[in-house]
Amino acid sequence: MSGDPEARTASSADATTEGNRTVTFRDLFAIREYRALYLSLVISWIGDYLARAAITVLVYEQSKSVLLSAAAFAVTFLPWVIGGTLLAALAERYAYRRVLIAADLYRMVLVALLLVPHTPMPVMLLIVFLASLGAPPTHAARSALQPLVVGRDLLPMAVATNVTSGQAAQVFGYLAGAALAAGINPQVALAIDVATFAVSALLVATGVRPRPPAHSRAQRRHLLRESGEGFRLVFGVSTLRAIAIMVFVLTMFAVVPEGLAAAWAAEGTSDPATRGLNQGLIMAAGPIGFVAGGLLINRLAGPALRDRLVRPLAVLSALALVPALLAPPAPVVALTVAVSGFAQGGVMPTLNGKFVLILPHGYRARAYGVMQTGLQLSQFGAVIVTGLLADHFRLPLVVGLWSVGGTAVLAGLAYRWPSAATFAAATEAAEAGAPPPARPSVVTTSVTPERS
Repeated sequence: MSGDPEARTASSADATTEGNRTVTFRDLFAIREYRALYLSLVISWIGDYLARAAITVLVYEQSKSVLLSAAAFAVTFLPWVIGGTLLAALAERYAYRRVLIAADLYRMVLVALLLVPHTPMPVMLLIVFLASLGAPPTHAARSALQPLVVGRDLLPMAVATNVTSGQAAQVFGYLAGAALAAGINPQVALAIDVATFAVSALLVATGVRPRPPAHSRAQRRHLLRESGEGFRLVFGVSTLRAIAIMVFVLTMFAVVPEGLAAAWAAEGTSDPATRGLNQGLIMAAGPIGFVAGGLLINRLAGPALRDRLVRPLAVLSALALVPALLAPPAPVVALTVAVSGFAQGGVMPTLNGKFVLILPHGYRARAYGVMQTGLQLSQFGAVIVTGLLADHFRLPLVVGLWSVGGTAVLAGLAYRWPSAATFAAATEAAEAGAPPPARPSVVTTSVTPERS
């Protein structure tokens, strides 16, 4: 790469890198706009995870119900479930920068309401839900803006960096949130969350330059139709569909220990400090493993090897949790969750990078909305179903059998995974500016069991 890093973001042609050299983290962080986006993302993530851990503890302490504790964890998924694609489609109607700032300020105000003393549990959960409505447009706008900031050559590294850093933020947030909630005051964690939204909005306002919306007013159609086009693109293109289904299923089985951590940590101990430590260990183990897997595999393995590792790592993500059947102590539970997280960290950046590279410009926010809706729905359903089962059966038995099922399903998806040549052809078509299919029937409608 050559030239001023700021100049690389000055045109609608996106930032570019020279194809005859390997890009580095220095190249990525030399872009001022990316630094602002990255910092705003990490800071807001830390606040969110602090608040999520604190709210989960509050609900479990008040209700002593695994199901209600799981519901408190899962309520943040609901906006994606009931309207995520519509909210994400809004991101392409307005300037991405404007969407990011407005959504941060909206969430800041609502989370501040949680600081009111003696808020009833139903009201608290309603506020959390309303605040979470800001997540779909925020994440969709950020995902669509990133390729414009860093360019296609740096995009895979940017995606991997964001995902890995997000997991690191999750580690800190879960540990600190559980410790604050159990040992000090959950309100402290919520106050920090309010501050992170303010800082995030400031970083975007000062560090990201204005750009026009992806769609002008003349190009706009009914929001439902635009949202539907995102579904048609993701599930009408065989490679995008294969990635989507793999991501949905993988997260459906991997999220359960986090969602049930508060109740799991309370088994066998009545000491608040021990319970808080165990909860923090279980909730943070997955992100710790994710960071390790993301750094080691994405740093040491080349693109071809990362592609070959998709199948075994996907299966390992669920297989690692099967020992829960033996009802191990919390440190052993955390170890198995860390192994599962390591597998996820090794595979998710590869899947994310492939997905974004296949998307044409103008459809990224909507496709991201579809992905996040499916992702949040799968996690919400998994946490609620396992929480309901754990209210009637032993929690380790529920998690272990759930993981056995996940191992079988992921093994089937791994067998049907498309070949490397299929993904390469889809990426080349996107680079050439090929439009999405007019209707699902014009593309292959099944994922064949190809081998790379």
